[in-house]
Amino acid sequence: MTKEIFPTHYILQSVKSGQEFMDSGWSLDAPDEKEPTLVRAIYEEVQMTPKDNSFGLFRFADWLPINRFLEGSSPPITYKSKGLAKELGLSNLYITFSGYFPEIGATMPTCSFKETEAYSVCARLREGNEDILVVASAGNTARAFARVCSDNKIPLLLCVPEDNLDALWFDKPISNCVKLYCTCSGSDYFDAINLSNNIIGLPGFFAEGGAKNVARRDGMGTTVLSAVDFIKKIPDYYFQAVGSGTGAIAAWEANQRLIIDGRFGTNKMKLMVSQNDPFLPMYDAWKNNSREIVIKDDNEARQQVEEICAKVLSNRKPPYSIAGGLYDALKDTNGTILSATNSQAADAAQLFEKTEKIDIHPAAAIATATLIKETAVGNIPKDAIIMLNITGGGEKRFKQDKKLYFLKPDYFFEINPTIKEIKEVIKK
Repeated sequence: MTKEIFPTHYILQSVKSGQEFMDSGWSLDAPDEKEPTLVRAIYEEVQMTPKDNSFGLFRFADWLPINRFLEGSSPPITYKSKGLAKELGLSNLYITFSGYFPEIGATMPTCSFKETEAYSVCARLREGNEDILVVASAGNTARAFARVCSDNKIPLLLCVPEDNLDALWFDKPISNCVKLYCTCSGSDYFDAINLSNNIIGLPGFFAEGGAKNVARRDGMGTTVLSAVDFIKKIPDYYFQAVGSGTGAIAAWEANQRLIIDGRFGTNKMKLMVSQNDPFLPMYDAWKNNSREIVIKDDNEARQQVEEICAKVLSNRKPPYSIAGGLYDALKDTNGTILSATNSQAADAAQLFEKTEKIDIHPAAAIATATLIKETAVGNIPKDAIIMLNITGGGEKRFKQDKKLYFLKPDYFFEINPTIKEIKEVIKK
């Protein structure tokens, strides 16, 4: 596919104030606003008009804040469930699958929906950029950004906890344009974020932006676009496991664009998001009807992260409270936060593989477990249109008969390294 430079096809808007402004190229915040808020993209094209699947993720380019196409992307694939739906007695269960499942057309080589954000974020960069993109990750995001940046020769520095290194597998070697720094064993995603925040203050580096980056959210929002393109209607319920909640925020924003489109209904999907017990910071805040998350003991939080099976769901500072964040999304959609244990996730993963014929990641299993639980207690109408966002799967299938390559760290940092030490390492 030939690369293409897009004209400006969107503007940005502050969620808090409604202020509209042009994107300077990498705007993460609204100008001259003191209160924390997310910004959203408002697209010139108000109706969803997907291109064909040969464009990969960029079939939804009209609703992505990008400047070019990149090679190698795949879109999320939606299909109507038969096996799991029958098991749960649901007549309208739709699965949006991001991963590797060739039988349905899903061919993401990192087996994770983090590819949707990586391609979108990197396509927001203009060609010729020489500064180094910095991304903190608990695993899957790092794998996705490493693959995309390697394939497209984009300079990248990853910050990942040492205990999550087993997530950095690939089916081919990664280019040396990608570097990896680790926080020591016993650290978690939040510690990796702190390391990345110290690095982005140095010359030659810039922040990917996390939830503040409209390209990340709108890339993830393509899961909902895939579902609605297939179903031809906005779903009633949306199930997904959350670490930061960015994917659910993205789903909410995509839903609002689809309402404006006018062809798929006017309802707001009820967001049914979930966390992995015992690491439940957003779950606890929501149950207390609190906009603020309180973590009293960081060491206790790290211990809880060690216990959960879905390590990617381990953000201690998620975009929950910020204007336009997960709290607002849940309130607006009459949604809720659910929880599932490791054992419930294991049972759900086993049932999914038995009924849908593909393996899924632990985070996707957490979401599936909560769907099973909510259905069992009668909280979900049997005929409701349900979107189950399977955010990663097919890894076992993908790895069959493949030689794997692991990205090796360039340096290991202790928790809370000094700026002096970071500078010395970067000089090397």
